Amino acid sequence: MERVFITGAAGLVGQNLIASLKNDDAYQIVAADKHTENLKVLRELHPEVEVIEADLAEEGPWQARLGECEHAIFLHAQIGGLDESEFVRNNLTATELCLDAMKRGRTRYLVHVSSSVVNSMADDFYTRSKTRQEEIVEQSGFTHVTLRPTLMFGWFDRKHLGWLKRFMERAPVFPIPGDGRYLRQPLYGGDFSAIIAACLRQEIEGCYNISGRERIDYIDLIARIRSVTGAKTPIVKIPYWAFDVMLRTYAVFDRNPPFTTHQLKALVTPDVFEVIDWPEIFGVRATPLDEALEETFCHPEYSQISLEF
Repeated sequence: MERVFITGAAGLVGQNLIASLKNDDAYQIVAADKHTENLKVLRELHPEVEVIEADLAEEGPWQARLGECEHAIFLHAQIGGLDESEFVRNNLTATELCLDAMKRGRTRYLVHVSSSVVNSMADDFYTRSKTRQEEIVEQSGFTHVTLRPTLMFGWFDRKHLGWLKRFMERAPVFPIPGDGRYLRQPLYGGDFSAIIAACLRQEIEGCYNISGRERIDYIDLIARIRSVTGAKTPIVKIPYWAFDVMLRTYAVFDRNPPFTTHQLKALVTPDVFEVIDWPEIFGVRATPLDEALEETFCHPEYSQISLEF
């Protein structure tokens, strides 16, 4: 049995990945994250998994444990926020400390989860930090694979479609910036977890852009979510500038808003991401979008669990 150290394990991808990977007798999972409340969810769902609560941007005993593991999966990421230093700390400093620990230990293979934003026209704190993170991993010399997923959704989703779904349940109307005709390529977290597991088993190398195989406009995606969940909230288009003002006002009262003006700009940026034949490359099934939305929002247990920001 080989050991796998998963960083950012209490987030969306980590929770989905562990739910499937823990059933593989070939691996012993070591799950690390700094988010106390989300780690409680992880422990409750998977009491057999070793869990380490640690801030990976700070040196600590976790480094020795990482060095004892043959494999590492980097899922840690600062996605949203208004302070650039948080992106540097959580996306770059943490990655450097992880790689240092691996070099001093026995780790031989790394699955690095990057982001499709490195191929986008967006220019923000997240994009810059993820681009630099890829460079750091590439220069490390480790045998590794880099995966660049697009917008992801699935069980335990606290940032993207999950937050939108919860907002839809609470709000009297659902606002859409502009005409809502912004092309999205959402990727199901269950499919992405299967890809990570395939990389781990085969120690696949290279860099792969992992996009959702179905393209859909943002406004139509919101309508699909409303249909699947049975919500009745009216979808209302509002001018882009008004949406921007709303977000700036919200940010005055919430230091860590779930949706920022930077993300609004990224939302309306006209990007089309490469769609490779990842079902064939990694030997996994691509779940149809409607089926994936159904699994995400209607699962009898997991759909009721919401992670914290």
